[in-house]
Amino acid sequence: MMHPTQQKLVDRACEFIAEVENLTPGKELEARLNAKYGPGNPYYDDFCKYIKEGLAENQGWVATEELDGPKYRRSKVNVPSAETRFLSITTVYFDSQEEYAGQYHAHPYGEINCVIQLDETAELKGMSHWQGAGWTSPGPGTHHFPAARGGRVVALFFLPAGRISYLAKPGMPQPACI
Repeated sequence: MMHPTQQKLVDRACEFIAEVENLTPGKELEARLNAKYGPGNPYYDDFCKYIKEGLAENQGWVATEELDGPKYRRSKVNVPSAETRFLSITTVYFDSQEEYAGQYHAHPYGEINCVIQLDETAELKGMSHWQGAGWTSPGPGTHHFPAARGGRVVALFFLPAGRISYLAKPGMPQPACI
């Protein structure tokens, strides 16, 4: 059974996904999300509220699985389902002032990341730049080290079909969509 705040986030995410479900992850979607769905947008603000509430109250559903101690954690919030238009929903928490890189991975079908700052100076690295409050959206076939700096930040990310691959290696060519 889901925690009530987790269920609120999933319900709100389903509404958001219904608005963007026909858009392909990549540079164009990233620009659109930052222009129309960034801070001040009700979806973005609700995502931030629910994630911060889940962490502050230690509700046990936001980035609970340690990957490299408490500074780098991840949790699956919801598996792909008809309700989520077959996107998985996951949270990743970073806590580092210096640039910190997580597990290298690829996005077979792309990714949509909502960047939720817990510290105003925290940033998540997208495919071409650092992003504070807002969105990143690596396109299909891209691969990278997820990285953060400047404090505490949560990546609330949506993966088409829940697909992520840990077979990519640094130095492999990126797709033309970069």
